[in-house]
Amino acid sequence: MAENRAEILAGAGVLAAAIGFLVYAGQETGFTARDSGSYALTASFRSVEGVTVGTDVRLAGVKVGTVTALALNPETFFADATLSVQDSVLLPDDSAALVSSEGLLGGNFVELVPGGSLDNLSPGAEIEDTQGAVSVISLMMKFAGGSDSGSDAAPEAGAVE
Repeated sequence: MAENRAEILAGAGVLAAAIGFLVYAGQETGFTARDSGSYALTASFRSVEGVTVGTDVRLAGVKVGTVTALALNPETFFADATLSVQDSVLLPDDSAALVSSEGLLGGNFVELVPGGSLDNLSPGAEIEDTQGAVSVISLMMKFAGGSDSGSDAAPEAGAVE
């Protein structure tokens, strides 16, 4: 009888730890509603490569929110992003939003760069100054491919035309 009680207690402890882990994982990935104390902003990007729902929104390297929605705008063909930002972070209305990379092999995040205006963005406002993701592959292809500027140069001395 004592063995059954010990097994039941051990099973209950494992189950409680699993539930706690799932709740924590849900909050950190944005799958559970934890938007109290935050407000939404929108931004339209040319490219959001590497950004998904749940991606960090950072200001000066500190996480201040998350990306809560991504959608393609059929009129402009830009990606419209909804950003959830902490209430304690008041951004000037001339702030910028950039898709930045943590490094060559790191993931992307949305970086907020505050402007100098005295007026702040209100909840639901749009950040108009945006910069999309830079494709590392296209940069490497430009570097590896070089430029074709040498094809229009004058022929070498002594060359027969």
